[in-house]
Amino acid sequence: MLLAEVVTTSAAVGATRSRRAKTSALADLLRAALSPAFAGLVVALLIGVPRQGKIGVGWRQLSELEVPPAPGPSLSLSDVDSYLDRIAEVSGKGSTERRRVLLTELFSRATQAEQQFLFRLLVGELRQGALEGVMVDAVAAAHEVPAEAVRRALMLSGDLVATAVAARAEGEAGLAAFRLRLGRPVRPMLASPAESLDAAVTDQGSSSVEYKLDGARIQVHRDGEEVHVYTRTLREITASVPELVELVRGLPCRSVVLDGETLALTDDGRPRPFQETMSRFGATDPRELLLRPYFFDVLHLDGVDLLDAPLRERLVALDKVAGEHRIPSTVDPTAEEASALLDDALAAGHEGVMVKALDSGYAAGRRGKAWQKVKPVHTLDLVVLAAEWGHGRRTGFLSNLHLGARDPDGGPPIMVGKTFKGLTDELLAWQTAEFQEREAGRDDHTVHLRPELVVEIELDGAQVSSRYPGGVALRFARVLRYRPDKDPADADTIDAVRALLVGG
Repeated sequence: MLLAEVVTTSAAVGATRSRRAKTSALADLLRAALSPAFAGLVVALLIGVPRQGKIGVGWRQLSELEVPPAPGPSLSLSDVDSYLDRIAEVSGKGSTERRRVLLTELFSRATQAEQQFLFRLLVGELRQGALEGVMVDAVAAAHEVPAEAVRRALMLSGDLVATAVAARAEGEAGLAAFRLRLGRPVRPMLASPAESLDAAVTDQGSSSVEYKLDGARIQVHRDGEEVHVYTRTLREITASVPELVELVRGLPCRSVVLDGETLALTDDGRPRPFQETMSRFGATDPRELLLRPYFFDVLHLDGVDLLDAPLRERLVALDKVAGEHRIPSTVDPTAEEASALLDDALAAGHEGVMVKALDSGYAAGRRGKAWQKVKPVHTLDLVVLAAEWGHGRRTGFLSNLHLGARDPDGGPPIMVGKTFKGLTDELLAWQTAEFQEREAGRDDHTVHLRPELVVEIELDGAQVSSRYPGGVALRFARVLRYRPDKDPADADTIDAVRALLVGG
C-alpha cells in the first residue's frame, strides 16, 4: 500500500464534519490493507502514533529541511516504517547529522502532500486521540465485527493498533481473545458532568455517592508480590511510588486490580495542590512527599474478573480487600445524606462528589452517564491551541491562551475562547518555555502549538458566539491548572461546552 492512499484518506477525513463520512473513508482504506500488519500501520499513521514512538526529531529540525518534493507517489507504508525504524535507532555522536541525512532521503521520495503529512506526523500534529472513537467504528465496519467488541478489546488492550490487527486477522474471535491481564493496564472509566446533585441522584436510581478528590488517578495491579502502578494515561509510575507498592503488597489477597486516586496531604489532612501530587511521579527522592491512596473500584480479585459485575458487587469486593483505604462514600443515600456528603467533601478541600449507578458495569474508556461528577463550579478540560505574547508586566511571556474543545467526531480541537486570567508568575514562566518546545508555527503575536497540552479552566458558563467555529464562547474563563495526567483525548467535547450555554 502506498503512503499516498493514507494521505488522501487523511485529507478526506479532515475535510468533512460528518462522522459517517469519516468512518466510511477510514473503513474503505482498512479494507484495502493487504495484511493485518498493514492494517496496523494504517491505523498508527492515521491517529498519529507511529509504532516507533518519539524518534528524536523536532519541529525545528524538520522545518530546516529544504527538500524538493517527488513528482509522483512512490513511497510505500513499508518504506516509511523502515525509515522511521532507522531514524529511531540513531544515537551517539553525530546522531543529529545522521538523522538529517535519513530525513532528507525520506522526504526526497515524498510528494508535497506526503511531505506535509510526514511533517505533521513527526512533530505530533496528527496525534489526535479524538479520532480514536471514529477509528473504532471504522475498524468495526471494515472487518464486519460489532463496534462494542472493538471497544471492549481496546479497553482491555489499551492499544488501538493491536486491536485493529486482531480484528483484521481473526475478526470477532480475535477481539474476544483480549482479557484483563495482570500487569497490563485497562483504560479507566470516565464520568460526565451532572446538572446538579439532585438530578444525578435521581438519574442513577440506586446509587453510590463518594468524594471527588483533587488527586491523580491511579490503577494498581498486583500478582503475588509483583505490583505495578499506572496513571490514567496508562503510564507506569511504579518506581516513583514505593509507599503505594508496599501498601498494596500488604492487602489481604493474592491478586487484585484497583482503581482509585492518590494525593499528597498536609499535616492537618487537607489535600496539597494537585501539582505537588503530580510532581511525585517524577521525583528523584520519593520520600520527599508521601502519597495516600483512596480506592473506589476493583476490577479483579483473586482470579476473578469483575469488569462486568455491577458496581454494588464490586464495592463489596472492594470493602473486603481494601476497606480501610476506600474513598469516603455512602450507598443509596437520601437527598439529605447526599447533600451532607457533598458539604463534607468541600469542607475537607476536595472538588465535589461522584454519583455512580450501582447496577452499572465498568465501561472503561467511555464517558457515559453511569458515573456523574458534581462540582460547585463549572470547569472544563480544554486543549491549548496557541498563546499570544503578553504586554506590560507580561512582556516577554506567552500569556493569552487559545483554548479548544474536543471534536467528538474526530476532527481537530474546536476553538471556544481565550484567557489570560489565573496565571501566576511561575506558571507564565513555565508555559513560555514549554510552549516553545511544542511549537507548530508562529507569527508576530502568536505561537501556535501542537494540540497536546490539556488545561483545566474555571468559567461562569458559555454564550452563543459567531466568533468561534463551534458557535459558542467561554464566559469569564480563568486557568485553574494544567493537567499533565490527561491527553487531548480526555478533554471535554464541544457538546460539553454547549451544555453550559446560559439559559440552556
